[in-house]
Amino acid sequence: MDPTDTHALHFTQAELAGARAFNAKLARMPRFRIRNRFTPLLYQGLLRVSQIGADRRSRRHGVAVETRRVGWGGHQVMLRILRPDGPVRGVVLDIHGGGWAIGNAAMDDQLNLGLIAACDVAVVSVEYRLVRAGSPLQAAMDDCFAAAMWLVRGEHDFAGLPIVLVGESAGGHLGAATLQRVRDETGGLARFAGALLYYGVYDLAGSASVRAAGRDTLVLDGPGMLDAMRLLTPGMSDAARRRAPLSPLFGDLAGMPSALMVVGALDPLLDDTLAMAGRWGEVASVELHRVPEAPHGFVRFPTPVAAKVLARSRDWVRERLAGFGSP
Repeated sequence: MDPTDTHALHFTQAELAGARAFNAKLARMPRFRIRNRFTPLLYQGLLRVSQIGADRRSRRHGVAVETRRVGWGGHQVMLRILRPDGPVRGVVLDIHGGGWAIGNAAMDDQLNLGLIAACDVAVVSVEYRLVRAGSPLQAAMDDCFAAAMWLVRGEHDFAGLPIVLVGESAGGHLGAATLQRVRDETGGLARFAGALLYYGVYDLAGSASVRAAGRDTLVLDGPGMLDAMRLLTPGMSDAARRRAPLSPLFGDLAGMPSALMVVGALDPLLDDTLAMAGRWGEVASVELHRVPEAPHGFVRFPTPVAAKVLARSRDWVRERLAGFGSP
């Protein structure tokens, strides 16, 4: 199967002009970069300050917030669970982005509140260990796997509900790797209704568009992206970085669920998503959106383009839940 865009998004000239105007502001702002061990600590501190009162904001939307430590196979991981007041049709397994080195489960609250309101779902966000000295990338991958296995096979009130995995950026990478490992460990992915992946990183040796990224790249520090990947995977050759599970693009995708993949045309990770959609589309239905005038992280920006993409994403989740279990 080839990636299809059966719900092609059409953007008006006014919407695209709005995106370009916002991009002009981004061009004057610093790019996200990881050049040493200390920069992520600064980013993380600023993030936590910005999240003061996050639980109260969620509760004002009628959503209960719970932090729970769960275990699977002797492995413990912390989860942030957002639960609406009322019955749910499914559960979202959310894996946040942040370059594997910054971020936390609460940073996705705004996006997840939108999913809860539109799709009648609960959200389970993984508080995976960030990549730091003494905590390698494999630790983050193990945490996401443990959370997924608890959700699939654990004893809790989500048992039997369809699951939609959502991952953004580094979370897309962790999400794809998690699905492959769950399939291998359990023999299938029957509980997963779909995977919603925003501009993921699937080739840790650097896809062609990453290697071509220049100083004019928005949001991300284009020239430093390869060095950042190497900093996160020390002592490895590019050939080793390009092997699964580190690079899920080169793993076995048999048995994957239907997917919605989104990437901006201005994103240096463009080729990662295009290549993954091509391979994934050989085994399952893939809806692919390559969004014009959109840089990395654009679904978080206050533009009509982002709003239209998020609306389609929520429609897609509803469709996947409604069709779950159908032949």
